[in-house]
Amino acid sequence: MIAHAEVNLPHVKAEVEAAFLDYEAALKRNDLPALDRHFWHSPHVVRYGTAENLYGIAAIRTFRAAREASQAPRLLTQTHITTFGEDTAVATTEFSRPGQPPGRQSQTWIRFPEGWRIVSAHISLLENP
Repeated sequence: MIAHAEVNLPHVKAEVEAAFLDYEAALKRNDLPALDRHFWHSPHVVRYGTAENLYGIAAIRTFRAAREASQAPRLLTQTHITTFGEDTAVATTEFSRPGQPPGRQSQTWIRFPEGWRIVSAHISLLENP
């Protein structure tokens, strides 16, 4: 059980915020190796996108390699990162791009020996906000 005092420990929250921002920067650059490093290298990792359901790191890698990266700048709002103890975090954010419907994203992050990794991600667009 996680005690209330273990929610948002400052040093853990700072680590996850840094990982989240590094992931966002890699997304903007379409840096495939950096994006790959942020995901758990497991057949159990899941990424639900706006039009795809990806199960396992191989499927995520294949999707990223085949897609055309958006050149439109992505603006984040309402970003919230909540940590639970030393090894678990949830990040949620809303995003917008010019000429596209607004979207939202959630990620579950777990600390592994090699560092913080996304184990589950969900991206969706709000077609009728």
